[in-house]
Amino acid sequence: MTDRSAVKDVLRAQRIETPSWGYGNSGTRFKVFAQAGVPRDPFEKLSDAAQVHAATGAAPKVSLHIPWDGVEDYSALCAHARGLGLEIGAINANVFQDDDYRLGSVTNPDARVRRKAVDHLLECVDIMDATGSTDLKLWFSDGTNYPGQDDTSARQGRLAEALAEVYERLGDGQRILLEYKLFEPAFYTMDVPDWGTAYAHCLRLGPKATVVVDTGHHAPGTNIEFIVAFLLREGKLGGFDFNSRFYADDDLMAGAADPFQLFRIMHEVVKNGGLAPETGVAFMLDQCHNIEAKIPAVIRSVMNVQEATAKALLVDAAALRAAQDAGDVLAANEVLMDAYATDVRPLLAEVRAEAGLDPNPLAAYRATGWADKIAADRVGGHQAGWGA
Repeated sequence: MTDRSAVKDVLRAQRIETPSWGYGNSGTRFKVFAQAGVPRDPFEKLSDAAQVHAATGAAPKVSLHIPWDGVEDYSALCAHARGLGLEIGAINANVFQDDDYRLGSVTNPDARVRRKAVDHLLECVDIMDATGSTDLKLWFSDGTNYPGQDDTSARQGRLAEALAEVYERLGDGQRILLEYKLFEPAFYTMDVPDWGTAYAHCLRLGPKATVVVDTGHHAPGTNIEFIVAFLLREGKLGGFDFNSRFYADDDLMAGAADPFQLFRIMHEVVKNGGLAPETGVAFMLDQCHNIEAKIPAVIRSVMNVQEATAKALLVDAAALRAAQDAGDVLAANEVLMDAYATDVRPLLAEVRAEAGLDPNPLAAYRATGWADKIAADRVGGHQAGWGA
């Protein structure tokens, strides 16, 4: 896109959904490092998310994780969100932190455990009804650690049955976003290990089931942008969980490890119409900020996605197509690299300034004094974090 005004219009309209768990304490298998001022409940998580939206102007939706974000009165939570200029985004089900799920949740060989897991998924649809959420995001830790541990085909059948029951419960305008993960916590087989498995289940379910691409859930060297292009072409890309990884599912800030990969992904999104609202592609963050300050890390991640999008929008599509049609490999690559090499920070600063925002979102947040305020105010109680 070479029309600067059109590029700015698209950037102004872009929305990036932030995760409630990104504001709470998290860590590794070895240690969770607590930070001062971390939220103690979902209401305080939304208050922190509002700081991100105020600074960036691009993050009005917040994903919830159930039961971490469970409350007695969801209407009160929604009212709190609206008062902050926010809305509830995807509802994420948790069928991996209960002792019953040691051998799996919806694919567990025990019918009682499977029933418990499906009932939780149905509860999450109830919460969607109560909050106005349209997206049910499903990730399953289900899998096996040893050859012969369970029947792989039977587990796929159990998964299909569970998904079908939940699918039938969906209301108008609601959908399933099915996430996949190569490994962890199961190390021999995962029941939804890759995009092909997720895609096959979504095809069987119908039009209200789509695939989520978590950028950290792939083997090293996987061409994620190809997956994105394919799913967009088939109308089955439901959204992204943006994060960065160096080795496995590191959940680092989006664009931190490989900004060029994020650009390549966004190029496929832009080129294939994925930014159009009618495609329904959700641009979500899925990150755990273990050692860095929470709110600035989320702001930085939103900015990184914006910068990758801006560069993708600056690709000269006509020149790229001409080079491709001519079979000019170097010229085609040069078109992409020229866009990637562009410093888009001044462009984004203009977009923010024209929207009445500070051109520098991180500086804007620091100037609010919010970090000091919450460190002083949120003393006592139980900090939110994994399992809270």
